[in-house]
Amino acid sequence: MTARPWPARAFALRAALAGLAAAWLSVGLASTSVQGQPRRAPELPALSASRQAMAGAPLTVGVRSAPPGARLAIARPDDPADKAIVVVELGPRSMASLPLPGLAGAYELRLTADRGGAPAILLRQPLSTTEPSATVAAPARIRRGASFAVRGIGPNGERDRVVLVPPGSPAEATGPLFYPHENIEATLEAPDQPGAYELRYVMEAPLSGVLVLARQAVTIE
Repeated sequence: MTARPWPARAFALRAALAGLAAAWLSVGLASTSVQGQPRRAPELPALSASRQAMAGAPLTVGVRSAPPGARLAIARPDDPADKAIVVVELGPRSMASLPLPGLAGAYELRLTADRGGAPAILLRQPLSTTEPSATVAAPARIRRGASFAVRGIGPNGERDRVVLVPPGSPAEATGPLFYPHENIEATLEAPDQPGAYELRYVMEAPLSGVLVLARQAVTIE
């Protein structure tokens, strides 16, 4: 008996089915390969900052993988999450500067964010501050109205200043001044009124308020 040939359409159907099966097998193997790879764990937030610094100085803090709306805070170790001495909104930054309290002691650096409508502490790091100190330097005798060079070094907080005032003036008194956080040296102009004066390093920081850390007597002639 002579075999009857398969119609061409049947051969085409078998070829199509074979190709489809191969494609599904390839997709299945690829899917298994992808699913078999270990998933990377999400990166957790991290803080990087000094654990000890002079009271009243600026503290530079590096932050990694902070969630949206995160804040940096300095608080006492036993303060609740909603209480802090200094709070700075982090925003899109990965680094920020915080003013340290002006009183020496034990504190805590925190990364916080709102959870369920209330502040929550995500990370905390111990922080201690040492007694603040400063030095000032200027000529002992200056002609009235003359320019003179001065120098001041201390905590160098953003609100700190080196200022020339009459002796006995309150700590908040103002006069010819410069800000050491911008530059520790400057040129000032002496007052026109001769007499005894005092060059001061004045610190202004959280908790301490305004304090005179260093003084030097100056005579205007």
